[in-house]
Amino acid sequence: MIEVSNLTKRYAGRTAVNDISFTVARGEIVGLLGPNGAGKSTTMRVLSGFMPATSGTVRVGGLDVFHDSDEVRRRIGYMPENNPLYPDMRVREYLKYRARLKGLGWKKSRDRVQTVMEQCGLTDVGRRVIGQLSKGYKQRVGLADALVHDPELIILDEPTIGLDPHQIRTVRALIKSLAGKHTVLISTHILPEVEMMCGRVLIMLDGRVVASDTPENLQRRMAGGSQVIAEIAAPEADLRAAWENLAEVLQYDLTPCEGEFFRCALTPRDGKDLRPLVFALARQNGWALRELTRSRHSLEDIYVQVTKPATEEAE
Repeated sequence: MIEVSNLTKRYAGRTAVNDISFTVARGEIVGLLGPNGAGKSTTMRVLSGFMPATSGTVRVGGLDVFHDSDEVRRRIGYMPENNPLYPDMRVREYLKYRARLKGLGWKKSRDRVQTVMEQCGLTDVGRRVIGQLSKGYKQRVGLADALVHDPELIILDEPTIGLDPHQIRTVRALIKSLAGKHTVLISTHILPEVEMMCGRVLIMLDGRVVASDTPENLQRRMAGGSQVIAEIAAPEADLRAAWENLAEVLQYDLTPCEGEFFRCALTPRDGKDLRPLVFALARQNGWALRELTRSRHSLEDIYVQVTKPATEEAE
């Protein structure tokens, strides 16, 4: 659905996007992550045809964004971070107005407005004035606006910012329901949002894409340093001797738990998965084993690791 090749965007004396390339398949929900100034907003503006690139090519649905700009825009639904809604209009009339602006005929616009109002949970507030709605409902109106012309690609900039937990869950479920029929590109600073909604993550830093993969594969790439946590009922001296004599254990830490159990935090050598070895050792010695897990890196851990400055890594 999206093909970006060697895209560069320069402003006066500054490179905002530096020779990036990536693709997004049809039906994917992809999260665009990065600190402020990473180039996320500039990339989305180029994708949507809002501004031209300095060099490189961008295609949406096989069409060149720069040479087929009008047709590309018909295929895109965009919801900016701050919804430019008309506060004096009623929800239904606003969506009908937006549908007509986007080229839908009278009957088609009426049908699509009814569909997106049901889809976004707006049927009960259709006659309400937008300015009187809560932040959560305004976000739904913005999302309905982005969907009303049934675009192939939906671009959402911070779609859940400023919402309470209940509103976030509602909007999140709505976005997840778009997968398959629509391609969705989400720019956000809220890392749990990406974990819960997106099938793939693009991480940007200093105008470059520094990571592009599924959350699961990013987890797997960092799993080499993951500790194994085991809770075992055994004498402390026996446990210390076992971990010191096990060549695959780089270091360990023991913490007493209730009863005779100790919590063993084991760091592997060379990224080896220690769980089979720990299980075999416990079985061989007749130790009670009530927990055996490998600690999981959160997307936040991955994000921090990937975007860490080189000077900090050197230290």
